[in-house]
Amino acid sequence: MAVLQFPHLFSPITLGGTVFRNRIFGSPISARETDRDNIPNDHLVAWYERKAIGGAASVCVGDCIVDSLHGRYGSEHICLDDPAELHGLTVLANAVSRHGAVASVELQHAGLYAHWSYARGGALFGPMGGVNDMSEPYTEMPEEEIEKVIASFASAAAFAKHCGFGMVTLHGGHGWMLSQFMSSKVNLRTDKWGGSPENRMRLPIAVCDAIRKAVGPSFPIEIRISGTEATDEGYDLDEGIAIAKALDGHVDLIHVSAGHHNKPEVFCVTHPSLFSPDSCNVRYAAEIKKHVSTPVATVGAHCDPALMEEIIASGQADVIEIARALMADPDLPRKARRGETEDIRPCLRCLACFSGVLTNAKCFCAVNPEIGRELEFRSRTGPKRKKRVLVAGGGIGGMQAAIEAAEAGHEVVLCEASDRLGGALTCEEDVPFKRKVRQYLAYQRRKLAALPVDVRLNTPVTRELAQSFAPDAIIAALGAKPIRPSFLKGADRDTVVSAEYAYTHAKELGKNVVVMGAGLVGLELAIYLADLGHCVTVVEKMPEMNNGGNVLHQLALNVELARTGIEVLLETVAEEFSGSAVRCLVKGQARVLPCDSFVYAIGQKPLTEQTWALQDCAPEFYAVGDCVRPKNIMQATSMADAAVEDL
Repeated sequence: MAVLQFPHLFSPITLGGTVFRNRIFGSPISARETDRDNIPNDHLVAWYERKAIGGAASVCVGDCIVDSLHGRYGSEHICLDDPAELHGLTVLANAVSRHGAVASVELQHAGLYAHWSYARGGALFGPMGGVNDMSEPYTEMPEEEIEKVIASFASAAAFAKHCGFGMVTLHGGHGWMLSQFMSSKVNLRTDKWGGSPENRMRLPIAVCDAIRKAVGPSFPIEIRISGTEATDEGYDLDEGIAIAKALDGHVDLIHVSAGHHNKPEVFCVTHPSLFSPDSCNVRYAAEIKKHVSTPVATVGAHCDPALMEEIIASGQADVIEIARALMADPDLPRKARRGETEDIRPCLRCLACFSGVLTNAKCFCAVNPEIGRELEFRSRTGPKRKKRVLVAGGGIGGMQAAIEAAEAGHEVVLCEASDRLGGALTCEEDVPFKRKVRQYLAYQRRKLAALPVDVRLNTPVTRELAQSFAPDAIIAALGAKPIRPSFLKGADRDTVVSAEYAYTHAKELGKNVVVMGAGLVGLELAIYLADLGHCVTVVEKMPEMNNGGNVLHQLALNVELARTGIEVLLETVAEEFSGSAVRCLVKGQARVLPCDSFVYAIGQKPLTEQTWALQDCAPEFYAVGDCVRPKNIMQATSMADAAVEDL
């Protein structure tokens, strides 16, 4: 008798001559964990291998350059025209395929956005001549160069196959070189390589056919396209359909994404944010699927197995491609196959992972401390002896520490001063666009409930209480408290409140609300209040908004700030609150803002005194999260993980 809860999602699919074990593919993610010569190292191999271990049917290595002289846009790319990549890519392909997944590489050429190549003397080529976003001139790609590009894609695919990869994925979307030739807005050539729809598709089809000749008839070829570029400066869905129809029969899988990498206003179309609904881009794949016979993949905010099952069962798509959800929980496919959906760790869709790649060339996950540390986790052996562990504080860090300590076999007591677990994030649980936070807190609470953890709510940890437990170790995760703007005249009024209070008492704030602090906390609160109908102004003393290191989440916030019409006043000092208005200096000029409630979101002060009062109550003592330095969920999670590992 069949036991699968999601039979369509876990039915095999044959592409080319290859059988894929289910319909969940690990979508292309750029490689950054390489050595100085951009050759995959053991950390990168383990990073991709972990997804194969978790049950994904395919795992794709993103952004592999086919022409490093003219097509490379960044410094940290695997270059498929470099023979020195052979060993590292062979190890990587084997690591993925030995677990039953199909290893794939994404073939990339940046075209007129090949910034790195240009900086090193390489000419920039586009379908037409012009100047790109970085004021770099590019010229119309001559026909002899077009022939070289076609050959470079074919050669790269053959090299990938030789290394042991079982599929290649052409990047034909997001404004890169192949899509530049496809686009009616960019490719206005008058020769056979541009102008008409047939001519604009000549190059990508020639690339597909050359790859087919190089790899043989049974080797699967996937192509990623933008179903729509979702901007007036790009092409629309009708053109996306025409592109897919032209590619029909030349590839084995049409992977439908959306957006354009170089248009910040559509970044969150390509990379859905926490403001986006689950599976929000499936409509593009579903529409394209009506017009082609080639199997179609969908990508974008897929995380719910039930919804993924419905997408496959209803014929909207044949394959589900996932990136961030497989970092939050690489075992998502295995857990979904077993029907253990409540045990899938939710992705917050916070974009901390992607931001880390861009800013520090390192990918970590806010909720999964294993990501970026796969080799370390693989070598962990567990504690040498069982210890009695007191966790003081039931916020993000405290819950993570208690869960991991219990899973490691320690005896754990978790004490929380309030009546709920979740710490500072509990105030956001009813915020519609923070539904992922709500799901994550519920997931952590379920984990605790299923483990032998003695959870004690309404129990502040004093020195006396800590000593009474006679713990072998204390993990302090007491958090922080909001910094009140004592410098503001009128700050003692009842209508001067913290962001945490404002989240849970929004109806009491009145029509006009001024939020002090243009960090992530203040901006997210402002968006929430604006959606409830409040007139919100944000004031910030610094000359720019503070993204807290999450540069990509800031792009999502910018879209929402524009949508809601929130005014953000930078270089602004709030001086006095009268109860109905706040007097400010905006770049040195006086301005009075109507204000029924003044909300401060200017930072957190660690509960240092309470934390270190416990440090001599046990032989081992660890402080984690906001009580050390207020920052973010990722910090709290990773510090909690490290504390348990150090026990």
